[in-house]
Formats: sequence, structure tokens, C-alpha cells
Amino acid sequence: MQYEVATIVYGDVTGDGVFDAVIVWGWHKPDTPFWEGLTIDVQNGVTGEIARQPLSQPEGYDPNIWLGDVTGNGVDDIVLTIQTGGSGATINAYVFQYEQQRLATLFDSEQYQNQYAYQVNYQDQYLVHVLSMSNQELYSIDLSLRPSEYLNEIYDQDGVLLEPIEGWVNPMSGLYPVDFDGDGVYELMILQRIAGRYNADAIGYVQNVLAWQDNYFELNQQYVEVFGQPNA
Repeated sequence: MQYEVATIVYGDVTGDGVFDAVIVWGWHKPDTPFWEGLTIDVQNGVTGEIARQPLSQPEGYDPNIWLGDVTGNGVDDIVLTIQTGGSGATINAYVFQYEQQRLATLFDSEQYQNQYAYQVNYQDQYLVHVLSMSNQELYSIDLSLRPSEYLNEIYDQDGVLLEPIEGWVNPMSGLYPVDFDGDGVYELMILQRIAGRYNADAIGYVQNVLAWQDNYFELNQQYVEVFGQPNA
């Protein structure tokens, strides 16, 4: 087994004004882009010392590193996303901060999934209710403009459900640092696809915006986005 560098970027994550190397490495079999045993290192640009952090989900495709300040301390943090290769186009994601010669994990997508849960239930009259359990916000999606072939499989001629249907919200499919306030500190925008009767039956997205507050990422904004329909 031979370990290789999957991706490397340079930036000042130690706060000393000198560029450091941020490296994700692991191993993969010949002729496959699937990585295993992924680990992240920061090599201090001044001392050469390495801070190392294994990943809780150390497998996937196309590791990507972004550097920027997400905590407001004026020093770049490390955002790492890895494609899982699953049918839902989901990712694993992490945020790390360099402190005292080690890497602290500020965000882990697995912990996020455990914290933010949802209930998705079809309703009579062509509606779907999406309940965000973490903050008890309820969203209603109107399906009435969907094609009749779709609706006739779910509702009778009076708009009453033929049978109860529960959907679900997929794990995150995107994590994007966005500076919503223009203050140089980035929030995390997370997208999760809402599935209806089956995974390919996408009916919208949950969009959560997390901001760093009091040493953790707090839910700052939440939206449910829906797909448009042709204007007949």
C-alpha cells in the first residue's frame, strides 16, 4: 500500500504571516479515483512541524480544500469536502482550525446529520410538509403544478392522498462558504435534497446557513427551496 497526496493548497492557517502547506493524503487502487485512509496534515511554514488529523469518514472522491476565516479571529480556517459517490450526490465535510500545534475539528458532517433531522409528509390537496426538528419550523411545498401523471399516482380526483407517504431529507450535497455580511468572515451554506417517494423524486432543497457563535456553528438562517414549473 503506497500513500499519495490527494490534494494540497498553501495558505497562512497558523496566523504567523507565512504560508503553510495543507495536505490531504491517502491511498487508492490503480485505475480508480476512490480514495481510502484519508488524513489531513498542516505543515507549519516556519518550523516544518506537522499537525495531523485522521478523518472520521476517511473515504471518497475528489477531496477539495478551501481556506478562509469562518470564526472571525482573522486567521484562515480549513474547509474540506469529499464526494461520497452515492446516488444522492452527497458529501462528507469538515472544518478545521490550527491551534497550538494541532488541528481542532470545528465541524463534522456526521455530527451535523445527527443534529439536524427532518420529517417529510405528503398532505391532502397537493401539499408536502417539511418539519425541521431542530428548530420546529414547518415548511409547506405546493405540488399542484406538477404534471398530472405524477399527481394521479398520489392523489384521487379530489386531491386526497391515496395512501400515506413519507419522504426524507438526504445528507448534505453541498457546503459552501459564503460571506453574507461582507465582513470578511464566512458563513457555511449547506444544501440537502428533499426526496419524496424515492430518491430521484426530488421536490426541493433545505438550505441551512450556519454562523460561528460562542465556539460552535449556530443555525443562522433556514430556507426550503422548491423547483419551478413551466408556465403553461
